[in-house]
Amino acid sequence: MSDRKPPEVGTPAGMRVLNQRAVLDLLRRLGAATRPQIAKDTGLSKPTVGQALVDLERHGLVRPIGRTTAGPGRSAMVYEPNPAAGYVLGVDIGRERIRAALADLGGSVVARVDVRNRSRSAAALVRTVTDLATRTAADAGIALTDVVVKVIGSPGVIDRRTRAVRHAPQLPGWESLGVLDGLEAALGPVMLVENDANLAALGEHVYGAAQGARVFVCATVGTGVGMGIVVDGALFRGAHGAAGEVGFLPFGQSGSDVRRGQFEDATSAGSVVAAARERGLTARTAREVFSQARSGEARALEVVRVEAERIAFLVAAVTAVIDPELVVLGGGVGSNVDLLLEPAEAALRTMTPLAPRIVAGALGDGAVLSGAIAMGLEAARELVFEVTL
Repeated sequence: MSDRKPPEVGTPAGMRVLNQRAVLDLLRRLGAATRPQIAKDTGLSKPTVGQALVDLERHGLVRPIGRTTAGPGRSAMVYEPNPAAGYVLGVDIGRERIRAALADLGGSVVARVDVRNRSRSAAALVRTVTDLATRTAADAGIALTDVVVKVIGSPGVIDRRTRAVRHAPQLPGWESLGVLDGLEAALGPVMLVENDANLAALGEHVYGAAQGARVFVCATVGTGVGMGIVVDGALFRGAHGAAGEVGFLPFGQSGSDVRRGQFEDATSAGSVVAAARERGLTARTAREVFSQARSGEARALEVVRVEAERIAFLVAAVTAVIDPELVVLGGGVGSNVDLLLEPAEAALRTMTPLAPRIVAGALGDGAVLSGAIAMGLEAARELVFEVTL
C-alpha cells in the first residue's frame, strides 16, 4: 500500500486524477475505445482525454491495441485496460479439496491448481494454502508478491472483529484465534476472507445462473450445507456475518451435534451415504448414490427423493423470510438438479404457496473461486489505480 497523500480535490493534480479515473472506468465498462469515443462518452475534451491516456499508459494501466480501420476519415488508436497491471488470487478451502485460481485484471484466469486437503491442523492448513498459492502464481509466471489481492473462501462465519473463523468444525483447528493473522502473514497483504457460500452466490451472480437477479439465494449442499444471500446485487451477511448459515436450521434430529447443525446433519453428503447404506446399498460417496439413482436403482431413487424433500424444506423456510426470485442449487449434492428438481418442487407445493424458481448453478465446483475472483477484481482495480497514480 502507498503512504502517499492523495491530491486534493479542486487542484490541478486532483483534476488530473479525476480525469484519469473517468477514462479508466469507461474503458473498463466498454472493454476498448478510441480517444474520440472516450471524449464523447465522458464529456471530457479530446486533449484532456489524450493526456489522461498518456498518463495511464505510462503507468501501465492502459495499452494501445491497434487502430480503427472501418469508416471514413483518419484511423484512431484503440485503447484497453491493461490486464497485466495486476493479478488477483482466489482460494477455495474445502474439507476434501483446496482450489486456487489466479486471474489478471481483465478477469481472465491464467492459472488454476487443485489439491486434496490432507491438513489436520490450522498450521498445516495455512502451509498448504500458502504452498498452493505460491505454486499457482508460479504457474502463471509471477511471484506471489505480485498478486494485488488474495480472496480466501472458507466454511464458517468470518468474525472480522476477532480475526477468527467460527462454526467450521469440518476444518480441524480452523476456529483458533489468530488463524487469519497467521494466514495473512504467510500470504501477505491484501487478503480478504469470505464465507464460501457467499462467494458461490457472488460467482453465480457475476458469471453464472443468477446474472440479473435482484434478490436470490445460492444454496450449497455438499460435505456441508450453506447459503449465500444476495439482495439488490450485494451480499447480505447479517449482523454477525452468520446470515445463510442454514445448516443450523432446526430439523427435529435428537442427538445431533449442535456445533454442526441439525439440518446439516440430516442433509449433507454424509447423510446421503448413510441413508443409502441403511437401505442396503454399497456406496462410499454421495456421487455414487446419485450415479446408482441415474441407472434406475430403486433404493437410490428413494434416497434421492428424501434428500429432495429436505431441500424443499430449506427452500420453503428461506422463501418465507427472504422472498427470493431465484434459488440456485450448487455443491456436490445440490448440483444433481436433474434428479432433485422434480421431487423437490413436488414436495415444495405441499409445504407453501410461495414457490420461487429453482435452477442449477452454472459454475459447478468453480463457483466459490469465481466469486473470489469477482470480489478480488473489484478491490484490486481500485487499489492498483490508487497505488500507481
